[in-house]
Amino acid sequence: MLNLREFIRGVKKWTPCPLTKFPDDIVERSLQVGIRPDESDRSGTYFQMDDVPVFHGIKRAFEGKVEMGSMRQALQRHDWLKDYFWKLIDKSADEFTELADKDWDDGYFVRILEGQKLTFPLQACLFVATDRFNQNVHNVIIAEPGSDAQIITGCTIHPSVSRGLHVGVTEIYVKRGAKLTFTMIHNWAPKFDSRPRTAILVEEGATFISNYICLSPVRSLQMDPAAHCVGEGARARFNSILYVKDESYVDVGAKIVLDGKGSRGEIVSRVIATDSAQAYLRGLIVGRSEDGKGHIECRGLLLSNKASIHAIPRLDAEVRGVELTHEAAIGKIAKEQVEYLMARGLSEEEAEALLVRGFMDVSIFGLPATLNEEIRRIVESASRAH
Repeated sequence: MLNLREFIRGVKKWTPCPLTKFPDDIVERSLQVGIRPDESDRSGTYFQMDDVPVFHGIKRAFEGKVEMGSMRQALQRHDWLKDYFWKLIDKSADEFTELADKDWDDGYFVRILEGQKLTFPLQACLFVATDRFNQNVHNVIIAEPGSDAQIITGCTIHPSVSRGLHVGVTEIYVKRGAKLTFTMIHNWAPKFDSRPRTAILVEEGATFISNYICLSPVRSLQMDPAAHCVGEGARARFNSILYVKDESYVDVGAKIVLDGKGSRGEIVSRVIATDSAQAYLRGLIVGRSEDGKGHIECRGLLLSNKASIHAIPRLDAEVRGVELTHEAAIGKIAKEQVEYLMARGLSEEEAEALLVRGFMDVSIFGLPATLNEEIRRIVESASRAH
């Protein structure tokens, strides 16, 4: 149980400025979570420091195709937006949603316009710059009918921050025939706590893909995003890669409800646990459509006798004809594999590192080539560092 009194509010008010003016330490931390301050190969950017949006904008080539900016300002600008705010998630769901409602620190609003296909990802950074700060953001994403976009959200902290709490409420609407790939990369600290709260509505013929990556220590992380496939042919997939170390406590789940005719859902998780870390991997697929199909796959790799991994898949079939499956495997690095690589000139340490990187291969996620390569670089860099 977290003591919310440990955290502070009312911190320094940051001044909006161009990304090119950011100091090197903030630039470096941003790059580690997929955020490019030079905005190369990006269609738009939102950057929030503590409780202040310090930058947001759309590249000229994408103006009129997408809207991205402060959630608070968007609510003032669009009266209709209130119909999307706190509609998929109940304010009173738990103490963290209540906190996000009571002490709201803005967040980002993204709307991809109907039929628009963005060739480069949008990027959003939620940055904690003050030690012991409690950051509560609320984001809304709307992918209008027939649109196609990728969003990279990087959540991280300043090198001087060791303690803090990040609460992130995100409501996502993927409308008829739209496709949205949502990649969230976290980089916290051994005494930091994180509580993402995410819900997604997937309409007819729409596709939602979530990629979650956390490769740094964290005191506690608890999240259980839920996708509701309400339309015919709706699809949702959750991919997770976790490297859990030190004394981290990580409880990561995902839920997919298959309501639409012919809807599909998949939850794929990869976790490595070392030191004294604890990892809980939960997956729930609820089948309510006679021809719905769902699958859960969880694989864990233990690198320490003090670490633990708990895989908890659950399948609820509520109608005849739905097809739900799961597979889970937890083990250690095979001695024969290490010896095989050592026989070919690698040291034991090099062999184990190579096998770890192979275990975290993101190609299994079937991502677009450019995004796949970008995530691969981040995973490889982090795995070498650890």
